[in-house]
Amino acid sequence: MRIGIPRERKPMEGRVALVPEACGDLVRDGHEVLVESGAGEASGYADAAYEAAGARLVPDAAALYDAAELVVKVKEPVEEDLRHLRRGHLLFCFLHLAAMPELAGRLRAIGLTALGFETVAVDGRLPLLAPMSQVAGRIAVQVGATLLHLPQGGRGLLLGGLPGTERGHVVVLGAGTVGSAATAMAAATGALVTVFDRKPERLEAMRALGPNVTALYPYRDAVAAAVREADLLVGAVLVPARRTPHLVSEAMVRAMRPGSVIADVSVDQGGCVETTRPTTWERPTYVEHAVVHFAVTNMPGAVPRSATQALSAALLPWVRRLARPDWREDPALAGAVNVAGGEIVHPALREELAAAPAAAGSA
Repeated sequence: MRIGIPRERKPMEGRVALVPEACGDLVRDGHEVLVESGAGEASGYADAAYEAAGARLVPDAAALYDAAELVVKVKEPVEEDLRHLRRGHLLFCFLHLAAMPELAGRLRAIGLTALGFETVAVDGRLPLLAPMSQVAGRIAVQVGATLLHLPQGGRGLLLGGLPGTERGHVVVLGAGTVGSAATAMAAATGALVTVFDRKPERLEAMRALGPNVTALYPYRDAVAAAVREADLLVGAVLVPARRTPHLVSEAMVRAMRPGSVIADVSVDQGGCVETTRPTTWERPTYVEHAVVHFAVTNMPGAVPRSATQALSAALLPWVRRLARPDWREDPALAGAVNVAGGEIVHPALREELAAAPAAAGSA
């Protein structure tokens, strides 16, 4: 199969789907791997490294998409990608279509087959989302700690505090992969951390991180009280193939202290905070109700070297399976198909987009 690795075109997205060594393995499997020139540059992988691994460089997106059968990229296609996609393509990338009905409509109109990294599921786990969730959870705390600095519009608080000073309070909504990473990072700074989740085993794991971590069931009143006192609020809720429910209302945000920070990692699926709206690394924050909001939809793109290495390692076995003629016999891949033949085929996604049929069916 001809496998194409395009350069990412989302603003300040530095990741590339596969490192040169992964491409080398695919070439040894008998596939032809095409890499757009410059695709790995921001991650520290030169064109020459891909050529040395046996991949063939192509000069631009038009040539890449024209030659490729299977297109493997990181983020959802933007306009510069959409103009090159065609009916015969097999597209494999993060899609998050529940929050983007217009993109769902565009992919339907093209008629291609698109699988979402975030909908590849094995025994309840999301193996392709997990490494990026770990990165995003850590970034949420790292960036959130910086946004608490006064020059960034924050409260002027050192997250972990010092002897004789108050500690910052971090509230994490969800103790899955994102929330666990955020909680561990925040706890390591010495901050007081309150994390909410419905699953007892997750609460137990979070509590074991240290005496400065409190793990609670998300009763609405308990969440509201914690949010009100939060210096940094991290949204880490995921419902696969569906929009994230709003666990934090605008009224809750209004009750937060001026200069507090919200880092909503759930933004890819719409966000779990009512005042969340998507931002980019070019303009990553905005202020609403005197609270700084950070809601970049590709947070791991800021650390492309680390993120690319983690993603490529998780991704390669799945690309190998997808490149086989019988890939639909793999239940995880068959279940990850979001769009095929002009239709939304993922059951949960189809239900989610049914509320906006005109947008989902438009070109």
